[in-house]
Amino acid sequence: MNIGVFDSGFGGLTVLRALLEQLPGANFLYLGDTARLPYGAKSRQTVARYAASSARFLVSEGAEYLVIACNTASALALDAIRDAVPVPVLGVVETGANAAQTHSETRDVLVIATAATVESRAYAAACQRRGLRALEKACPLLVPLVEEGWIEHPVTTEVLRIYISELMVEARAEMLEPDTLVLGCTHYPLLKTQIERAVPQTLRVIDSAQVTAKQAAQALGSGNGLETGRAQARFFATDSVTKFSVLGSRFLGRSIENVDLVDLGG
Repeated sequence: MNIGVFDSGFGGLTVLRALLEQLPGANFLYLGDTARLPYGAKSRQTVARYAASSARFLVSEGAEYLVIACNTASALALDAIRDAVPVPVLGVVETGANAAQTHSETRDVLVIATAATVESRAYAAACQRRGLRALEKACPLLVPLVEEGWIEHPVTTEVLRIYISELMVEARAEMLEPDTLVLGCTHYPLLKTQIERAVPQTLRVIDSAQVTAKQAAQALGSGNGLETGRAQARFFATDSVTKFSVLGSRFLGRSIENVDLVDLGG
């Protein structure tokens, strides 16, 4: 099976990394729409147009199943993507909310994400549909710190401490008893160890990349040859393939040798 994975940039490679482990018998096509990022600064209509064109490209390359490894696109454009392509589509907001529903006993959930994802209220709405109360917090400094490679840097540790402290104060003010924290950005799995150090021990951290890969594997079912094999991956970017190879390798955890440059228009 050919599985397409889409993100506006590099963070979705953490999802691909988990998918490669979960579904080693699949072939993967990854598209990073790097020419048009950041999606968070765009209108809902523009995000929907960009995401739909990216989804159609992956299907034209043979994708039979799509994983939208972009929180902004999942939050703002999932319906538009599903309308644009004739294949099943899985979004990371859904998978994060599903995992929170499974693991939370208090039914109170915290979410950290980018400002655009928080402003969309997508996680709050998805959690509410599942009988959960969700408190979201924007953590805008984390993405640039990850892309700078400052994973274990003292600055990152301090920034995380401040964000988590503020979030816990806000949770108490809302009279919440959270037991689950969802990482609502695909950059954040690279910081999971540091985040787990920063949060109270009573909080379970939900890795958006891992739960998305697990739920994709469950959706595709067993006995189809996807559980064993040696996965192959092709990479596409809409800008700067050299940067994609260098920075993307950090997210994927392995070298990215060849990236095809594609033009999806404006």
